[in-house]
Amino acid sequence: MKFTLHIWRQQNAQAKGEFKTYHVDNITPDCSFLEMLDILNEQLLNEDHITHPVCFDNDCREGICGMCGLYINGRPHGNDDGVTTCQLHMRKFNDGDEIWIEPWRAKAFPVIRDLVVDRTAFDKIIQAGGYISTTTGGVPDANSILIPKHKADQAMDAAACIGCGACVAACKNASAMLFVSAKVSHLALLPQGQVEAHDRVQKMVCKMDELGFGACTNTYACEAECPKEIKRQNIARLNRQWIGAMFGRDRRDK
Repeated sequence: MKFTLHIWRQQNAQAKGEFKTYHVDNITPDCSFLEMLDILNEQLLNEDHITHPVCFDNDCREGICGMCGLYINGRPHGNDDGVTTCQLHMRKFNDGDEIWIEPWRAKAFPVIRDLVVDRTAFDKIIQAGGYISTTTGGVPDANSILIPKHKADQAMDAAACIGCGACVAACKNASAMLFVSAKVSHLALLPQGQVEAHDRVQKMVCKMDELGFGACTNTYACEAECPKEIKRQNIARLNRQWIGAMFGRDRRDK
């Protein structure tokens, strides 16, 4: 398979970026998208010692770490559902396709170079309140803290968020509500997270606004593009938690 790649190149956050066109061929259908970019970079190094290889984020390449994040043909992580960029394979494209590749576009995610953006903002939101200080001692017996199964399942589903930023990239307002709601929910649903629930949600929402993320207007593009299929119901839970915290009421999910 062969492809024409239009890739966003940008020297740094202050430089003016532009699309550059490259051609790759002899790509197998089972090749992952990031492996295809590896092949392109090898080609650039072998053929042109002046052109800098394309910079892009990656780590585990197993859909776990959340590092890889590319805007591919107008969709975060490309034209497949429930996968990260590293799990996207070239068989999802047609031979001869033109592919447009961009970084996440958000004020809170400044470009570092080419396709790499700074997602430190997510770390700052978690640091603002995404933790518990309850002393738990040693590992407790599994049955010592009784948690209804549906609550445990909801908490686990929310905790599946890998913080890749696809929700922000998909949102027309660059909102981080799905990410923040997942982080709030997986703690708020469990007994251990109840002690600081009100302080946590206030601090995380305030930090989200401070860092320049946009507001949620309920278009649900975030849910549609999330590689871990985090549900929008978490946003409703976040709103309930925040209202309860602001007005001093116990609005915890029971």
